[in-house]
Amino acid sequence: MLEIIKRMNRVVQILKLLGDHILILETMTPLDFFEFRDYLAPGSGFQSLQFRLLENKLGLKQEFRIRHSTSGYKETIAQTLGDEAVRELEKSETDPSLATLVERWLERTPGLKDQGGFDFWKKFKAIVEASLYRQKTAAEAEAEEKTKEEMLLEWRRSRDQYASIFDEDIHNALTKRGERRFSLQALQGALMISFYRDVPRFNQPFQLLNLLMDIDSLITKWRYNHTMLVQRMIGSQQLGTGGSTGYQYLRSTLGDRYKVFIDLFNLSTFIIPRDSIPPLTPRMRKNLSIGWGPEDEKD
Repeated sequence: MLEIIKRMNRVVQILKLLGDHILILETMTPLDFFEFRDYLAPGSGFQSLQFRLLENKLGLKQEFRIRHSTSGYKETIAQTLGDEAVRELEKSETDPSLATLVERWLERTPGLKDQGGFDFWKKFKAIVEASLYRQKTAAEAEAEEKTKEEMLLEWRRSRDQYASIFDEDIHNALTKRGERRFSLQALQGALMISFYRDVPRFNQPFQLLNLLMDIDSLITKWRYNHTMLVQRMIGSQQLGTGGSTGYQYLRSTLGDRYKVFIDLFNLSTFIIPRDSIPPLTPRMRKNLSIGWGPEDEKD
C-alpha cells in the first residue's frame, strides 16, 4: 500500500506540472498563435492515443464520452494512427481499469458486514434512521406553517438521499443513469474508510481515496485550463484543427460524466456528526489496529 501511495503521489505531482504548462502557453497572444496554427492541421489533441489510453486505464467508460463529430474516438484514431493503435485502445478498454480494481478492493472492506461482532452498515443505517425520525418530528412540531413546510422539504430531501445508499434498486437506477460508478458495496466500503480513517488499518486506504480524488480534480482542472486557452486563442465558434467544434466540444468534457471517481467526491453527502459514528467493538478495534501489510495485497 505504501508503494501505491508513493506512486499515486508522483502522478499527482506530474498532473500539477502539466497544468502549469498551460500557464506558459497563455503568454501567447491569439495573433502569435495564428502565425503557426496552420502547421498543426489536420492534427488535433483529440487524436492523442496516449491521452485516450490514460482515460481508459483510469476507468472512463465509453458511454460517458462526448462524440466530437459524427465519428467516435476510435474511428478518429484509426484514420490518423492506424489499426495497431486501435487494437491498443481496444485492449485498454477490456483490461481491468484502475476504477474497477479500486471498486473490487473497496468491496472487501473489513467490518462492512458482520465481522467481529460489528456490522458497520447495519449500525450506520440505524443511526441515520433515528436522525431522520428526529428531523421529521421537529418539523411536524413547528408552529409556523411556512417554516414547517421548509423543514419537511429538507427532511424529504435527506430521506431520499440516504435511501439511495440503503436501497440497492435506487442505487442501481442511479448507476444506470450514469450518476454513480461504484457498486453499492464499494460505496459503502469507501464511506466506512472515511469514518474510521484514524485507525491504523484504514489510514493508508483513506490517503489513497484522497489521492484518487486529487487525480480526478487535476485532470478536470487541466481540461478546464485547456478549454479556456482554446477560447482565448480561437474564440468560441471556430472549428478545431482536427475538425472538431473546438471550444464547444472541449467545454462539453468538463462535466461530472468525465470524473471517474465521482462517487468519492459525493461521499460527503452522507457524512454524519463525529459523535454519531458507531463505536467499534473491542474485537473490531483490535482487528483494525493492525496496519496494511503484504498479506492484504494478495487478497
